[in-house]
Amino acid sequence: MIEVRTTGGRLRGPVGSAVAVFRGIPFAAPPVGDLRLAAPAPPAAWDGIRDAVRFGPSPPQAGAFGMQELTGGEDWLTLNVFSPDPGRDAGLPVMVWIHGGGYAIGTSGLPEYDGTRLARDGVVLVTFNHRVGLEGFGQVDGAPANRGLLDQVAALEWVQDNIRGFGGDPGRVTVFGQSAGGGSVAALLAMPRAAGLFRRAIVQSMPGTFFTPELARDMAGACAAELGMEATVADLTTVDPELFAAAGDAVTADIGTRVDRWGAAAHRSILYAPVVDGEVLPTTPWEARHDVALLVGHTRDEHRLFTALDPPSPEQAAAAADVFAPLPYPAVDDPVALHEWVLGDWLFRMPSLHLGSGNPGTYFYELTLDGVLGACHGLDVPLVFGNLTSGQPAALVGDVAAAEAVSVRMRAAWIAFATTGDPGWPTFDDGLVQLFDVEPAVVPYPETESQRIWRDHTFAPLPLC
Repeated sequence: MIEVRTTGGRLRGPVGSAVAVFRGIPFAAPPVGDLRLAAPAPPAAWDGIRDAVRFGPSPPQAGAFGMQELTGGEDWLTLNVFSPDPGRDAGLPVMVWIHGGGYAIGTSGLPEYDGTRLARDGVVLVTFNHRVGLEGFGQVDGAPANRGLLDQVAALEWVQDNIRGFGGDPGRVTVFGQSAGGGSVAALLAMPRAAGLFRRAIVQSMPGTFFTPELARDMAGACAAELGMEATVADLTTVDPELFAAAGDAVTADIGTRVDRWGAAAHRSILYAPVVDGEVLPTTPWEARHDVALLVGHTRDEHRLFTALDPPSPEQAAAAADVFAPLPYPAVDDPVALHEWVLGDWLFRMPSLHLGSGNPGTYFYELTLDGVLGACHGLDVPLVFGNLTSGQPAALVGDVAAAEAVSVRMRAAWIAFATTGDPGWPTFDDGLVQLFDVEPAVVPYPETESQRIWRDHTFAPLPLC
């Protein structure tokens, strides 16, 4: 065991063969009672030595995809630190991970987010929980918007104040995330409250879904109505947090009846996303101006995982291009393949491409390694963390030996970027991208037809129809 001093008090964590791990460290007060649906507040200090040996409890959320309660309790806002050199000012680069989960589910203590392999290669790795679903992203009257994003800011502020004690350099913080975590990273680029909290950012498969306040308020109202209430602080702070997830599940199950009101979000069963409210999040990431170095990318077959989990009906497949695409797609014999192509572009590939192409000096990549479902959404997570046989995303890997070689290269690139700002290939200014595959290559961006179709599209916040 090793001890580290933080602003909240002294911590004691276990040391493995090469990495010390400190779990369940509070970075904000439990958002319950008077703090329910409020911006995160500072955590209480403690006396004596706190054993940091267990992950904190998961924030309340739906039970989908095997999400589990890791421990009981209400101290949802905790973080974990993996360090190869804690207890002294070693000045190592810091990588802060934001998990995905559609802004509706997720927790930092899952085995796929074990940071041991990244940390032993020379970084301090931080993972953390934030509020999700209605608790974190519902537009509730009387509550600040984007509470889940504000939790992320609070975690980054904790890193600035404390990471030296774990061997990290607060001046070299890289924030990275995948899926909704990538969308969160992109949102942080546009948030004044996040300015100066990180120097570099890695955005993996960011979704292009951001909501107008009107749409988000209507969706929160539908969830509150399931509970017989209004979407106000006065009503909802009295509700058991576990009921929030049940209300969201009920609305999602019936979301197809709301397409005339909620548009594309309802077509894709999306109930939560960051809200461009004009204050916490003044604008979309594509319009924001910042001085943060960027590494951005996506997988080749982004939507294939969702096609496998929820195959489209013939009507959905036939309507995909009309609902989501700005221009016609080429004729494709298989409607399901066209649905997968269009939805992959709309939801992940083209938002990522627009973020990368809109910021000079950005490094871009595409993952093309074939796993069980091709190069599908989520395959990058086990590759970046090096956890190829543990956690749910490991089921996507397939050939572990082939994936191990790609994982080594991806981890090295991510760490090089966090350390120097250069992952090892040319910037996207000349249209070149790094392909991660069994045979890596630097090539012109390969999704040329999608690029043409979406070139002039603007990813504006989704409106209430």
